Amino acid sequence: MSKQDSKNSKDRKGAVEVLTDINEDFSAWYVDVVRQAKLADYTSLKGCMVIRPYGFALWENMRARLDGRIKETGHVNAYFPLFIPESLLQKEADHVEGFAPEVAWVTHGGNKELEERVCVRPTSEAVIGSIYSKWIQSYRDLPLLINQWANVVRWEKVTRLFLRTTEFLWQEGHTCHRTEQEALNESLKMLEVYERFYEEDLAIPVLKGLKSESEKFAGARSTFCVEALMRDGKALQAGTTHDLGQHFAKVFDIKFLDEDETEKYVWQTSWGVSTRSVGALVMTHGDARGLRLPPKVAPTQIVVVPILFDKTRDETLHYCAYVLECLDDYRVEFDDSDKTPGWKFAEAELRGVPLRLEVGPRDMKNDQVTMVRRDTGEKRPVLVEDLDRIVEETLEDIQRELYDQALAFREERTRRVKTLDELAAGLDELRGLYHAPWCGSEECEAAVKERTKATIRCLPFDQPEEKGACLACGENAKWDAVFARAY
Repeated sequence: MSKQDSKNSKDRKGAVEVLTDINEDFSAWYVDVVRQAKLADYTSLKGCMVIRPYGFALWENMRARLDGRIKETGHVNAYFPLFIPESLLQKEADHVEGFAPEVAWVTHGGNKELEERVCVRPTSEAVIGSIYSKWIQSYRDLPLLINQWANVVRWEKVTRLFLRTTEFLWQEGHTCHRTEQEALNESLKMLEVYERFYEEDLAIPVLKGLKSESEKFAGARSTFCVEALMRDGKALQAGTTHDLGQHFAKVFDIKFLDEDETEKYVWQTSWGVSTRSVGALVMTHGDARGLRLPPKVAPTQIVVVPILFDKTRDETLHYCAYVLECLDDYRVEFDDSDKTPGWKFAEAELRGVPLRLEVGPRDMKNDQVTMVRRDTGEKRPVLVEDLDRIVEETLEDIQRELYDQALAFREERTRRVKTLDELAAGLDELRGLYHAPWCGSEECEAAVKERTKATIRCLPFDQPEEKGACLACGENAKWDAVFARAY
């Protein structure tokens, strides 16, 4: 049955549409899952999305876990303006040049033309830098460790739900430090925070490293990143931290009086993770039936589905109430809707609920429930008296298994090549992460991109002693670089 035929034949309440085959068209499958699982939807303005309640609940859980990790490192939250005067943005030429094609400008307030254009923030270095210059006077004011949760706007040409949208949500940290080393340490520390967030909370393995000069953040001295591999073999930049040096400090005159009574410029960092991470979850763990969500962030960890018959309906509902009392420590949904059990099962699978508990007459007779894992499909009876313990153990196992599966997939798709020909042939055969020697020149980096459409995703921190000859020019390599086609 075609997808359209399936839609037309949907005549029963609660029917789940057929997803595009994940192996035939990954991009269409992704959009199907995001929309049918009710994570997000399109709006009338191209590039803008509405995050639906289920998707926002997922984002809230992710945000809460990352926010906790950020605060554990001593950072506090604040909020800065959405609008930035053009004169302020123009103070940092590299920054403006880097973002100019994506900046949205406001020219009128009501019916009155503004004396000065203001931009809708693409990021906040400029406005925050101007504020920090007022707040910081002495070394006693340092370090200044502030994060904000906000929305930003970048007028993207090509958009895709969660992965690249005109407006998106994120956190952006902006810190000031007394010394160069403190700022570098901050950048690397926050990179580790992102690594733990992705691997421990989202069950997504990431690769840490340095961005090449052409790929780094506009105005930064160095950009560090965590990169993830999606199930179609394409890489996704999952988060970045930036060592800004004193560049913005000098532009916005952020100085402090040090202990030795001399005036110095601060050293700065910035770093961020966005709602792109929701897309990463879908594309890392999803399968032919829809989402598979890690229990730590799943909006619903358990769905309880009663199998209702007229003769035993009241008894079953009463029994389910008893089961629900045993699950107070979890995020549980009780689906007593009038949809058929089959549709309920399919919807729970599409939405990626980690555990499904089925309750029917046979279960009641044996004082049990039937537990079904979303990740493996394994079905087993569980006595109600053991339910809390087994649910806890199973959710932990699902979290671990999702990570292990994603890591195994990445390892299967990681290769090492020596020449541009090998890289081109490898990418044509199998998308993935390709380690290759690179001399460090932008000319060779551009040549690789033109030939293969692959970019340098990162320069891993762990570098081999012998790197060989550059894959493009044959000169001595400076880096073991990781190339991939990417989102």
